[in-house]
Amino acid sequence: MKILITGGAGFIGSAMVRYLINHTDDSVINVDKLTYAGSLKSLATVERSARYVFEQVDICDKPSLERVFAQYQPDAVIHLAAESHVDRSIDGPAAFLQSNIVGTFTLLEVARAYWVQLDEKKRLGFRLLHVSTDEVYGDLEQSETPFTETTPYKPSSPYSASKASSDHLVRAWHRTYGLPILVSNCSNNYGPHQHTEKLIPLMIKNALNGYALPIYGDGNQIRDWLYVDDHVKALYAMLMRGRVGESYNVGASNEMRNIDLVKTLCNILDEQVPVKPIEIEKYQDLITCITDRPGHDARYAIDASKLRKELGWRPEVDFSEGLRRTVAWYLSKC
Repeated sequence: MKILITGGAGFIGSAMVRYLINHTDDSVINVDKLTYAGSLKSLATVERSARYVFEQVDICDKPSLERVFAQYQPDAVIHLAAESHVDRSIDGPAAFLQSNIVGTFTLLEVARAYWVQLDEKKRLGFRLLHVSTDEVYGDLEQSETPFTETTPYKPSSPYSASKASSDHLVRAWHRTYGLPILVSNCSNNYGPHQHTEKLIPLMIKNALNGYALPIYGDGNQIRDWLYVDDHVKALYAMLMRGRVGESYNVGASNEMRNIDLVKTLCNILDEQVPVKPIEIEKYQDLITCITDRPGHDARYAIDASKLRKELGWRPEVDFSEGLRRTVAWYLSKC
């Protein structure tokens, strides 16, 4: 099977590529623009595989995308390319609308034109899996039940609004044109190779340098954490066995307040790196509460029972173990 992955040099995308090359017989066409958040270093262990090829292409570039589809003739697409950092979307929303909405529209049109000209067997087997976020649902009160696939959309930030828009486009291309799609909505991912603008790697980097550990507001915002390797296994299960036209939520039921997560990371660092970069007793001394960001969602929580029941997926990495693996990986890169 030939799988085209958009955003394959990003955090989740590179984990997806590594999984496919290391654990399946599939071939991978990695299409990535290589923005600041993409790095080919995360693919160093698989880049020499005969089943892997990289194309530096912007998904908004229709002629280049058409050339890639025509040249490689993919059997499936996993669409991961996206601008994804909420803070950046608040400061500069235009890039998010361009990549997440216009880019998805362009990909859908190229994929549709490619799909309709396939022979019947390949056309019936073709799939486009669109990878989205739980942030499209807005946020939850503490007493509310976790998000399900039927939770109404209520995005809060320019980022989540752009992802919600792309989800609607994907579903519309299925309803109107019959394009065989699936949509996934996942909780916060963590693990090796994540860009240091994100919460966990930022806290690790700052702590090791003796810098402040900035926490928005009181740090009571709750997130549901999913180890990236578990996520990509869920995506592969959807691609191979999911029902066309369906949405699947992906989460590991690891809800934790941001402040507690940062304290846990500090405790792990106290064990692993007891010699501090500055004169402090423990890394928690670096925690600093800062002004909350606009529209900050209070709580995310995912109900992944549909995915478990239909496709048999279960998270394999315990949250505590996943955090320790993540810290160890970043320490190995220091």
